[in-house]
Amino acid sequence: MNYSTDNLTQVNLTLYKNAEEASMYTANTIAALISRKQKEGKHAVLGLATGNTPKRVYQELIRMHNDEGLSFQNVISFNLDEYFPINAGDSQSYTYFMEQNLFAHVDIKSSNIHIPHVDGSSTDISKYCNEYEEKIASYGGLDLQLLGIGRNGHIGFNEPGSSFDSITRLVNLHPVTREDAKSDFGTLENVPQQAISMGINTILQAKKILLLALGQRKSEIINKAIYGAVSIDTPASILQSLPQVEYILDSDAAALIQK
Repeated sequence: MNYSTDNLTQVNLTLYKNAEEASMYTANTIAALISRKQKEGKHAVLGLATGNTPKRVYQELIRMHNDEGLSFQNVISFNLDEYFPINAGDSQSYTYFMEQNLFAHVDIKSSNIHIPHVDGSSTDISKYCNEYEEKIASYGGLDLQLLGIGRNGHIGFNEPGSSFDSITRLVNLHPVTREDAKSDFGTLENVPQQAISMGINTILQAKKILLLALGQRKSEIINKAIYGAVSIDTPASILQSLPQVEYILDSDAAALIQK
């Protein structure tokens, strides 16, 4: 169901009764883009997210690959972020997450997979981040960016206070973000304090942006992101102003909006 609000007439909300249906819709939207680009003989350049929110989306894409012949041969992927420092093979890394939850189960070419990861000095990291930006640009930018939203309003690891002009860079993680990651790392002390993240401006350049929010835990922040003031204190709020953004919510995440 798409509808417009009185004060935000351009906001595109797609509401579903549960997380399963919202995830299926998201997966179908991504699959349709991949298939259309295949027919055109072009790459589908996808910006991908990690965490619990997109897991069902990736499960459905894998099912479509296995059961319906959806091929990922033309897909170029760029992930939003990665912890720093972390080994790519660590079970908490987003490189490992993507391999386990999508890449190992479809026919994407390994050379087409890009996940921010670098070891080295701050100079090396800065150079790497600039090269990550250049690589995205070399493919003509992102055709579609899949986003979740953090409880503090972050998109990617663009934490509160991040500039809307920011590009891929090394960032300091917010205490709320680190607390939410504690269950993955065992203790708070084990959670990295930094990460490499695509910038907000990088995300905003995507031709289509899907923000998927599921569950009651996200209801307060998604309501603030859509209805609140556009502010760097809530990084996701900048998405209000973009015509290419679609918010995909289950009933729990949309509870405050529906009221």
